[in-house]
Amino acid sequence: MKDITFEQGPIRPPSEAGSLLLRFTRNCPWNRCAFCTVYKGKQFSRRSLHEIKSDIDAAAEIIEDLRVLSSGLGQAEGFPREALEIVFTSGRYNDFYRQAALWLYNGKGSVFIQDANSFVLPAGVISEAITHLKRKIPGITRITSYGRSSTLSKMGSGELEQIRKAGLDRVHVGMESGSDRVLKLIQKGVSAKRQVEAGKKVVEAGMELSEYIMPGLGGKEFSEEHARESARVLNEIDPHFIRLRSLRILSRADLHGEWRAGRFTPLHDDEAAAEIRLFISLLDGISSRVKSDHIMNLLEEVEGRLPEDKEKMLATIDSYLGMDDHDRLLFRLGRRGGALRTLGEIKDPAIRQRLETAVRDLAPEAAGDLEKLIKELADQYI
Repeated sequence: MKDITFEQGPIRPPSEAGSLLLRFTRNCPWNRCAFCTVYKGKQFSRRSLHEIKSDIDAAAEIIEDLRVLSSGLGQAEGFPREALEIVFTSGRYNDFYRQAALWLYNGKGSVFIQDANSFVLPAGVISEAITHLKRKIPGITRITSYGRSSTLSKMGSGELEQIRKAGLDRVHVGMESGSDRVLKLIQKGVSAKRQVEAGKKVVEAGMELSEYIMPGLGGKEFSEEHARESARVLNEIDPHFIRLRSLRILSRADLHGEWRAGRFTPLHDDEAAAEIRLFISLLDGISSRVKSDHIMNLLEEVEGRLPEDKEKMLATIDSYLGMDDHDRLLFRLGRRGGALRTLGEIKDPAIRQRLETAVRDLAPEAAGDLEKLIKELADQYI
């Protein structure tokens, strides 16, 4: 049971709220890239089909127990709030039950296969595990997995089609950059060419593809190249989703050492916004949906479908960059502190007054270094 987790908490994986999370592998076989810093120092291993099925069976038993509880409350369909409150307040239920109860309560039926590269398992094992999952847990509407381009690019189209037919609907790939120089800098272990090959194979297999780009990953040294080459690669792939995940540098990341040694210069928020503008302006001939759905992104409103929403996204960035220095500071403080989600909110007199007061109160405490404070506020979400 220790390897079964259910989504909970304010920072969510790249699937919808209420997703059931299962692990087919233990951690990521690579831990040098920006996305996989969380796995650094942890040993990777493949889980056996028997282990995976056993965990699925255990999850199914928990879900069945919860459905019996719901039925006893006179609820034939769905999972009522009354049942959720019982699970969270009664000492009879542990964390696994509470997390499963949230999954039932949200009622979206989505399952996310955890860790960074489930595709290292044989296609037959993945397919059998997914088939068993759908058989044991009714009501599943979507199954999603992470995947690495270095692995996906080596798979045959027949293997991916087999997995898709078993029920895997969507693949999330941490592309991070389309620049070979940036990919080498972060020791990603894959080239831009392989990124294209992998993405096209997933799309051709009939799965939805979500590619993640990390604004700021090239630093000041490669900012323009990072934006241009990432757009070029995505124009070749035409994924269903392009998700922005702005760079934050953890102290345990290799990139932190490069920064301290003066070999990497992080972008200021304003520079990152300009980089994203260039990137979006170069996306052309594709029908992807751009998503900025994470608190690490400064401008959450920068999202929409291409090509029809492209100008709207650019206009949002221009609105931010067109603010005076003080207003940009207020917005960044409010956004990083969790008080703001949209640019328009800063025009609310009550919100603006609270932010002005916060700046006055925090400036002495931060010894005048509000930039350091804003960085610390942003880093808390990692």
